[in-house]
Amino acid sequence: MQQPKHWQDLVNAVLGIWVIISPWALGFDGSSMAMSNAVIVGALLVATALGAAFVPRAWEEWTEAGLGVWLVVSPWVLGFSGNRNAMLSMVITGVIVVALALWTLFTDKDYSAAMRERMVH
Repeated sequence: MQQPKHWQDLVNAVLGIWVIISPWALGFDGSSMAMSNAVIVGALLVATALGAAFVPRAWEEWTEAGLGVWLVVSPWVLGFSGNRNAMLSMVITGVIVVALALWTLFTDKDYSAAMRERMVH
């Protein structure tokens, strides 16, 4: 089995699992919008993060960052910001996911060189 290139992607995969199970762990499984959002976005995050860990591409990191941003704003966009447990779980997890994805993008020499190359042209 190939070794993962970035440990941050494995952490984001674990965070994706947390997002999936958070409705039951934190007791907001009664809110269908919050629960559906958690399960769908969590599954997408797990898939993207594992893909980025074992077949690394910059677009996967950007996708992880986008999913993290969605987690941060989703309580207000989908109307479950009044559910404190759901809102805090999504916001805190989303901020961590974004931070880890951006950390990977800006510290990986291959990704940062490609971004600099695009900015020059």
